[in-house]
Amino acid sequence: MMRQPIVVLVGHIDHGKSSILEHIKNISITKKEAGGITQSLHSYTISLKRLEECCSTLVQRNHMKITLPGLLFLDSPGHAAFNTMRKRGGSLADLAILVIDCTKGVEEQTQECIKILKQYKTPFIIALNKVDKIEGWKSHHGISLLESLSSQSEKTIEELELTLYGVVEKLSQCGIQADRFDRIDDFTKTVAIVPVSAKNEDGLSELVMVLIGLAQKFLETSLKT
Repeated sequence: MMRQPIVVLVGHIDHGKSSILEHIKNISITKKEAGGITQSLHSYTISLKRLEECCSTLVQRNHMKITLPGLLFLDSPGHAAFNTMRKRGGSLADLAILVIDCTKGVEEQTQECIKILKQYKTPFIIALNKVDKIEGWKSHHGISLLESLSSQSEKTIEELELTLYGVVEKLSQCGIQADRFDRIDDFTKTVAIVPVSAKNEDGLSELVMVLIGLAQKFLETSLKT
């Protein structure tokens, strides 16, 4: 029997952690919090059925079978005052999603989260959020992120590339080798970056699929109960 992997969302305040989870889980989280900002550590179960709904097209296209019973998400606060809580979440998690606002890049709590993930040796992927704020970005529902990227203007693609590799450079200074998820050959050496828009749901299917793929490939033994 395999248990659900525990996945913690971490990142700087207001970079979109709860918003990403809202759209994956299909619930409202931030409306219940003061100022729309997470104040405590919450857990949310994502069922196998919901996972299949999130990335059904991609799973079929890549002939992938989801063997996980679901995912258990921990949503952590991003404010500096909640450092101990983030450490607790990082120590509990099997995997993490580090959320980075593409308009702000690697900020103070982002760097703190990286230190926590490295301290507890927690494997993680990066959600480069708010790509809808890139000039000229056009959201396309019903198609994959890569198909959506190919339909963007050259100027918009160039702006995304500059933004992404600005983040890659900052991560390198933190001792993290990272690249866009579809350009990675060895996921044990390079951290996957998935451009997403929690607002318009761009890239969320790819984010979930990469997370599931890594869990099934590298954590299957440790998840057996």
